[in-house]
Amino acid sequence: MQMEHSNTKILIVDDELDILEIISYNLQKEGFQVSTAQNGKEAIELAEGSPPDLILLDIMMPEIDGVELCRQLRNDQQFDQTIIAFLTARNEDYTQIAALDVGGDDFINKPIRPRVLISRVKALLRRNERRAGDQADDVLKITDLEIDREKVTVRRGEEQIDLAKKEFELLYLLASKPGKVFTREEIFNRIWGSDVIVGNRTIDVHIRKLREKLGDKYIKTVKGIGYKFDF
Repeated sequence: MQMEHSNTKILIVDDELDILEIISYNLQKEGFQVSTAQNGKEAIELAEGSPPDLILLDIMMPEIDGVELCRQLRNDQQFDQTIIAFLTARNEDYTQIAALDVGGDDFINKPIRPRVLISRVKALLRRNERRAGDQADDVLKITDLEIDREKVTVRRGEEQIDLAKKEFELLYLLASKPGKVFTREEIFNRIWGSDVIVGNRTIDVHIRKLREKLGDKYIKTVKGIGYKFDF
């Protein structure tokens, strides 16, 4: 089992040394390659030197908090597909929405329970592998949009439209089957995973941001059900 994860790199970022030690010990027991950082600057240096497959990121840190650090990482294209899971003791919807808005993938609650942590980490890695395998078409060309899954880019003619990671995944999902109505539950499961607890407004926030960037003509609301890509 340990060999299965020997090539998987995980970066843990937390200003509490005891948290770093507990998480590192348990992940290393499972065979993962683990590196640690106690602040945002150190985390960026480590990530750029050896890009991780998954980052466990504390929200509450001095100087650069987890949300801002996630924003900076997502602005660097090499981390587009890196999984980022937040370590947090805070459960407010606005905190979760802020973290998801900048490209977070999941939340793991403190205090850390090692067996739960390992289970969530493995689930996140499996979900990422399935999602990559599910995408048969690297490039979708619909009306005037070109959506490139491999490059994580969206173009409309000569214009490139910059999207956050979850915005891109949501657009790609809807555009992969034009006309199909995706229920809110289906969107949650496909984009965030059924085991991720997020606020009720999360999908609405991401749809609103997509419409602000793309215009209103592509994504339609089907009242009481969900959303679809239309043209």
